[in-house]
Amino acid sequence: MSKQVFRNTVEFEVSGPYALFSDVLTRASGEKCTYMLPTYEALKGILQSVYFKPTLIWKIDSVRIMNRIQTERKGMRPINYSGGNDLAFYTYLRNVRYQVRAHFEWNMNRPELESDRNEHKHHNIAKRMIERGGRRDVWLGTRECQAYIEPCVFGEGKGYYDGSGEMIYGLNYHGITYADEAVNPEDKGKMTVRFWNPVMRDGIIDFIPPEDCTIKRHIKNMPIKPFGKENNNFSGLDEFTGGEADELD
Repeated sequence: MSKQVFRNTVEFEVSGPYALFSDVLTRASGEKCTYMLPTYEALKGILQSVYFKPTLIWKIDSVRIMNRIQTERKGMRPINYSGGNDLAFYTYLRNVRYQVRAHFEWNMNRPELESDRNEHKHHNIAKRMIERGGRRDVWLGTRECQAYIEPCVFGEGKGYYDGSGEMIYGLNYHGITYADEAVNPEDKGKMTVRFWNPVMRDGIIDFIPPEDCTIKRHIKNMPIKPFGKENNNFSGLDEFTGGEADELD
């Protein structure tokens, strides 16, 4: 288990009655089936709902499975845009609770936001947003799986898999690397899908960083969308300097 704790680490607990971290092999058929473990991308999405800034990239370090892994199969009626009714069966995780440890790093692909790289500011805002349950809705994998988030101390409390030893879960989806977050030269200017082989040790999964994933595939070329006033979009700077806020008053 990784023991490294970064200076800008955040720790939180997320829970909900259901979760669906859908296996990519089941999406095409319409019969969605969840992975047994939360994916890196889903946990990163939760943190982005809590606090998102293009200046930084959230890195998920570890997740601790607190409740027993159990599934429930439900009949669903997905939207049929051609008319009529469809019936599909989705397999969800039930009664989930996770402790998560993460940190952020600067997005070096965005030099236009260099002046916004204030670690103390972003770290404290992120912790406050966790205390308040996030800035936007939080869900576990899919929109219908609403979740709740609150601060915690990673490792505290009793988990169902404490002392259970090592459990291997085979090939799992890790996440997507977009062009503006690419680190490796071969991923620059591309959209890349990543996979990995997670191992749970005593209920804890230590994630490898996206740039260390060797099982991956480039999906398409993707340009980086720049931020800033000259591009008529939000830069993340005026929120604290008063530029746009003063204009709106």
